[in-house]
Parts: sequence; structure tokens; C-alpha cells
Amino acid sequence: MIIFQNANSLFSVLMPRYFKRNWQETRGDEFDSWGTSVWFFEVDDHNFPTRQIEVYQNGKRLRYDSKNPFDDYGQLSDQALDLEEFKELEIRQDQFQLEWEKPEPRS
Repeated sequence: MIIFQNANSLFSVLMPRYFKRNWQETRGDEFDSWGTSVWFFEVDDHNFPTRQIEVYQNGKRLRYDSKNPFDDYGQLSDQALDLEEFKELEIRQDQFQLEWEKPEPRS
């Protein structure tokens, strides 16, 4: 948390948090052959995803953020993460960023 103070008030800004979740089920749609996946989330102080990565068993990588909130395969989640469910899945910012910057494998 970062705390700021100006002449009129004191306020705080929570830093984003990062999570990694293994998803052991396939998509159940026309892209089911992609296999299981690992999901990475950056969330704001209300636990809503601001960036999201999906990495599938076949190598397909999907990235979503405010500039690219959806595509033909999915979208940035519009639901807040349940931190009770995700509490053991938190990762560091650099771990998330490393995944964010990885290129899509060539076909």
C-alpha cells in the first residue's frame, strides 16, 4: 500500500495483486482441443482483473487488458476474484510480467 498526503487529505492506493491458477478442465467449446490451461491475473484493489493471461496446453496464449478486453476466444473477466479461493495462489509481480511479455509460440 502506498499512502499519499496533500494539504486537504490523507489517502491510500493499494498496489495490484497477482495470482496464478491451474485450470485442470478443458474449455468445453470449439477450442476444447487446446487442452487444460494456466490462468494469470492482475487485480485492482476491488479484486477485479485488470490484466489476464490464459496459457493452454497446446501453447496458445491469450492476453486481455483494458486495451484488448476481448477477442474471438474470450475476454477479460468481469467478476472480482474471491480472495478466499485465491489466497494460496498469489504470485509476485515479476512472475506475472514475465508471462505477460512472452510471445505467442509460432505455429
